[in-house]
Amino acid sequence: MRVVLLNDSFPPIIDGVANVVMNYGRIMTETGKAEVVVGTPRYPEVDYTGYPYAVVPYQSIDTTGIVSGYRAGNPFAAKAIEELTVFRPDIIHTHCPISSTVMARILRNETGAPVVFTYHTKFDVDIARAIRGKFLQKETAKAMADNISACDEVWVVSQGAGENLKSLGYEGEYRVMPNGVDFPKGRVSDADVRNATEKYHLPAGVPLFLFVGRMMKYKGLPLILDAMKLLAQEGMDFRMVFVGGGADAQEMQDKAQENGIADKVIFTGPEYDRNVLRAWNTRADLFLFPSTYDTNGIVVREAAACGLASVLIKDSCAAEGITDGRNGYIIEESAEAMAACLQEVCKDMDRVHQVGQNAMDEIYISWDTAVELAYERYGEILELKNRGMLPARKHETSDYFLNIASGLMEKTDKIFQMRENLQEKTQELGKDIRADIKDDLHQVRNIIMGDIDEQ
Repeated sequence: MRVVLLNDSFPPIIDGVANVVMNYGRIMTETGKAEVVVGTPRYPEVDYTGYPYAVVPYQSIDTTGIVSGYRAGNPFAAKAIEELTVFRPDIIHTHCPISSTVMARILRNETGAPVVFTYHTKFDVDIARAIRGKFLQKETAKAMADNISACDEVWVVSQGAGENLKSLGYEGEYRVMPNGVDFPKGRVSDADVRNATEKYHLPAGVPLFLFVGRMMKYKGLPLILDAMKLLAQEGMDFRMVFVGGGADAQEMQDKAQENGIADKVIFTGPEYDRNVLRAWNTRADLFLFPSTYDTNGIVVREAAACGLASVLIKDSCAAEGITDGRNGYIIEESAEAMAACLQEVCKDMDRVHQVGQNAMDEIYISWDTAVELAYERYGEILELKNRGMLPARKHETSDYFLNIASGLMEKTDKIFQMRENLQEKTQELGKDIRADIKDDLHQVRNIIMGDIDEQ
């Protein structure tokens, strides 16, 4: 099977969705299930070789001022579309509902391969952050929903993500396909824990709470710090460790100071070593993740891989599959509820650790398992296509206009390429002329200097 994976983020940008694409590509390639090509916007001076699969970077523009760290790809990039078309994919799997999905639809029209789309993120939140004005937000959401509706099959990473997608105006069916984690199941050794944590003051017998992820307020970080303040006021000793970096890191450190708990709260900064992250998850007693933004909560499954239970918000996507008091803890979305929960459960730490073991046994899913499920579904989609049973997709007309736009962009690309070639030739010609003039001047100088010497 030949699979094209498209996404708007890829190294050097590392986020949850980029991690998904890399794991899909790596596992399908290493297991020999599929030949994979990844298409993604190009970042300047980045080497895209060295992956176990081919990467096709395409034209992009700098939008880092609008969406921190991200560049916007040109979905009509003719050279990339031609390269991906020559690959002759059986499946096109897009992971971003904007330019990646536009490119996927153009590529489908060129190859006939069905398009699968996965909805990973609550884009209503992202739209509200990036665009001011209710009308523009509404129109952007509508355009996004229309783009998604044109795909042959839509996957979501959780039931809550599916409902969020519906709220954007999407009216079609969707299938829940969970993401996995790349932590192996099991705790790390005591020696590894010591090596990772020894520079921090972590008294034995004192409950250690952990958060791992981007330091962004919308992940519920102020709620955690307010809950820690309440615990401190009740005289409870604890350590709260935040592992990660992000735009709100300094503000959260300032808040810890304001709450009078800076001596009990540790900010390690970002950590990219997966073994160190496993060590923190092994050392901690509870993982705190009061996010209602995240659609899947991969970090919750990573914690479970190490036998660490999580405290989660009722009805959040991250809480799907969690039974309160069995393989995790469910609370209302308030600092008071979190503080009350932590006070109560920490009275019996043996029970807390048993709940963590249950999480390992019951909610952990590896990337190998997740990709196997995806690969099996790819096969089912192809079988439906071959039997002429794929449901009719919407917006055939808009696909037609996408092709027209793609053709126009291809001609524009050729014009720009011709211009660049002409500029290069002009520069080379200029170099030749300058060299000739320099030689002539050098000869004149020699003649003059020779006359002076004779005189």
